[in-house]
Amino acid sequence: MAARQPLLILLVLGVLFGLPGRLAAAPVRCLDCHPVHHAERGSCVSCHRGNPSTDRREIAHSGMIPGPLAHFTLGEGPVLERGRQLLEKAGCRRCHVSGGKGNRLAADLDRALSARPLASLEAIRRPALFMPDFRFGEPELAALVNALLEGAVRIAPEKGERPLVVHFERGLTEKDAFTRRCGGCHRALTSLRGGLGTGRVGPDLSGLFTPFYPVPFREKEGWGPKNLEKWLENPRKVRPLAVMPPLRLETEADKAELLGILADGGKAEKAGH
Repeated sequence: MAARQPLLILLVLGVLFGLPGRLAAAPVRCLDCHPVHHAERGSCVSCHRGNPSTDRREIAHSGMIPGPLAHFTLGEGPVLERGRQLLEKAGCRRCHVSGGKGNRLAADLDRALSARPLASLEAIRRPALFMPDFRFGEPELAALVNALLEGAVRIAPEKGERPLVVHFERGLTEKDAFTRRCGGCHRALTSLRGGLGTGRVGPDLSGLFTPFYPVPFREKEGWGPKNLEKWLENPRKVRPLAVMPPLRLETEADKAELLGILADGGKAEKAGH
């Protein structure tokens, strides 16, 4: 009981001298450096986060969302719409979960962006191993991150956290069917075998057999084992201007292994799961 007395005294003094009221009326220090804009939206943190009660920049800007990435907080607009288009065109969901849907081959962007909003910007600008280099300009980067942030705040986070292990390099010496037959031109991130292939000439094949792969086999028709076999037999029969030559697999075992690798596209998540 003796240990609680100082705390009780402080609480009583705080109530008597109006300490809670003073804390509530603490000035918003953001306005010491930044002009007022979108005042109808409320406080600065409603759009930008950060810590408005300090004049120490490192603390004030901790977790902050800078202006170019905060368009999503204003509702529908051209920046957000452009970002959604880029999200689909780039096929981010072939590896990531965004807005509650996508493949779990790499980081869950809904969780990552909630904790570190600027991390995705740098990750796209300087891609990690086995992440495609999209070479977006700064306006496109900002638009895409706005779309990712909009999806992250729209989805209620799950209770707890499911671990995700991403294998970028296996460190093994044997050559699988994908590495031998496709890896010179293509790459693919898989949940069990890690990252395969070294090529950058052809498209990234991560999540090829899932609904999130950005380029369909044909219009409104996705990829799958049968369509892939048709493609490998004669790509120009599917697309007359295809650059890829026919690829004939050596054995049925090779074919089965390759199809199994490309089917290992992670477990898809759907909004509301």
